Amino acid sequence: MNLCDYNDIRELLGRHGFHFSKSMGQNFLIDPQVPYDIAAASRADGSCGVLEIGPGIGPLTAELAQRAGKVVSVELDKSLLPVLAETMAPYPNVEIVPGDVMKLDLDALVREKFAGLRPIVCANLPYNITTPVLTKLIETPCFETVTVLIQREVARRLCAPQGSSDGGSFSLFLQYHMDAELLFDVPPEKFLPAPKVTSSVIRCVRRERPAVETADEAWFFKVVRGAFLLRRKTLSNSLAAALGMGKENVQAAIAACGFAPSVRGEQLTLEDFARLAEALKTA
Repeated sequence: MNLCDYNDIRELLGRHGFHFSKSMGQNFLIDPQVPYDIAAASRADGSCGVLEIGPGIGPLTAELAQRAGKVVSVELDKSLLPVLAETMAPYPNVEIVPGDVMKLDLDALVREKFAGLRPIVCANLPYNITTPVLTKLIETPCFETVTVLIQREVARRLCAPQGSSDGGSFSLFLQYHMDAELLFDVPPEKFLPAPKVTSSVIRCVRRERPAVETADEAWFFKVVRGAFLLRRKTLSNSLAAALGMGKENVQAAIAACGFAPSVRGEQLTLEDFARLAEALKTA
């Protein structure tokens, strides 16, 4: 069975009485080159334990299984479980875990499933859960790399150079912890059903240490998020509103860092924010 062939997919899903769920953001790949390329981009090998999220009917899972020591795929849609039991039967190193990845203890799952293996992530993520899932994966430090297929617009924001208008607080959060690279695009016609937008694959490699040193990480990220609270306003207006500080104190901290009074949050790099956070703490 070709897991990317339109007719095979239709026959398989019809036999199991499966219906696509728009709320779950289900878009299955129908070009075998795409899962091959994603799996190759993950650089999975026999030393790796791969966590996959939302396997669908398993085309990417199968590619990963041929490379990795073990693949654990978390699937929320119970109606796909019998489908996956059939399509993944040839791969003894694949385990399907029913459940919601946002509710799972990923550290515990890795300890249980990937003993002796290097944990990485590779997945075709549903668009509607991209940010919360990526946040959880970034905050789970055992994952060395995260390779995901996501909406192109989001991918470009996440990989945007620091200090550019395309970036935001989440891209800075990601780049603080990981080195992110935009790899290649996947057009809508490569999916069933076809989404309305183009997708992209990004690969994120965890840094040995954060991109910048911060004395108080929680305060640092409060400042970063606050800088984008009022995106169309100046940095001083946005931070004053977000931090509950007097605008004069915020302006003084901004000036002390050598930034122009009209500067906006999107113009600052992680190093800039580290200096500003320190200045605001004593303002």
